[in-house]
Amino acid sequence: MLIFMVCAASMVAAALAFVLVPLLRHRGTTGDGGLVARQRRALDEALAAGVIDADEHARKRAALASTSAASVAPSRTAFAALLLVALLLPASALLLYRLVGAPQALDPANLVAADGEHGPDMAQAIAALAARLKEQPDDVEGWALLARAYQATGRAGESLDAYRRAHALAKDNAALTVEYAQALAVAAPDHRIDGEARALLDGVLAADPSNQRALWLVGISDFQDGKFDAAIARWNTLLPLLGPGEVADSVREQIALAQARRDGKEPPAAATTPSRESGAASTAASTPSAPTAASANTPRLTVQVALDPKLKDRLDPAATLFVFARAASGPPMPLAIQRLKASQLPLTVTLDESTGMLPNLKLSMFPQVVIGARVSTSGNAMPQSGDLQVLSPPTDVHRTDPIALVIDQIVP
Repeated sequence: MLIFMVCAASMVAAALAFVLVPLLRHRGTTGDGGLVARQRRALDEALAAGVIDADEHARKRAALASTSAASVAPSRTAFAALLLVALLLPASALLLYRLVGAPQALDPANLVAADGEHGPDMAQAIAALAARLKEQPDDVEGWALLARAYQATGRAGESLDAYRRAHALAKDNAALTVEYAQALAVAAPDHRIDGEARALLDGVLAADPSNQRALWLVGISDFQDGKFDAAIARWNTLLPLLGPGEVADSVREQIALAQARRDGKEPPAAATTPSRESGAASTAASTPSAPTAASANTPRLTVQVALDPKLKDRLDPAATLFVFARAASGPPMPLAIQRLKASQLPLTVTLDESTGMLPNLKLSMFPQVVIGARVSTSGNAMPQSGDLQVLSPPTDVHRTDPIALVIDQIVP
């Protein structure tokens, strides 16, 4: 802030110099103080020497006095103008900065740390965008931007609403339709790509059979429904459209996994399931009792979940318990999730890549994760007011010792 003030003062001083120096020079050249005094002395000397008589001396002194008075007014006007400029120029600059600048940026309390976290500026920008869309409800790009901003800050329900508004305004926009379909799946309690989401994706592929993102998501939908041949066909169509790299490798892993599931064989160690397994029994059945050598470096988080006794009276045993891991810095959707019953508390679960929600988001892609547990009476994986929850601090994704969580908070 000190540097800013010094620079601002220097620029104002330079601007004043451009204006005031000419005024000072002009005032100096038009001023009559020295000249009138010399003329008076000359008249007095002429009178004393007998060059002029007393009458002539008096007339010339009177004429000199009237000339001097006439020149005083412009001199005073110039001085007033100089003073006015000296005062008004800095004041005008300050007022203009208050109107169109950002003086709040000078307040250290408003600076956002560059650590990748969402700061107050992000919340203010989202609020400003939402307010503008109330006045301009037909702005497709604005609604899409708001939806992505909500998604980035973990507000899935509001993100879905914004996507719905954007899609209603631009139903022929394939990219936006695919984003809307994925938002529907993320907001669904079981995260399945079916119903409206599947219909939207099928429509996109009918118009553009090579839409890569739609092919990927429809393959996941088929996999979730146990239609492994259909999933394999979708992903085999996608593969030639991809260049070499991690994305293509991930698709090949999913094809191998679908083939193994179809044939009733043990899935390859490197493959991960694109559907979220439901419940402890299915997780135990799909996860080996011990990691193989090929999967020794795959994240495998053991989570011990208990309920704080102070919340015992608020627990509904029939409610749904979600235990999940999400990136400490990254997308808000879970990287791994287990869905259980609140009546099973306390319990111990394992979160690994077999419990992933989407195959393009893996635990191993992020160095740190936040582990959470939430009791939801609505059965919705998104937090609702009144839910019971706990969130861990950022944790190493390769942590091997158990992570103990005690549900001790109420979602406001």
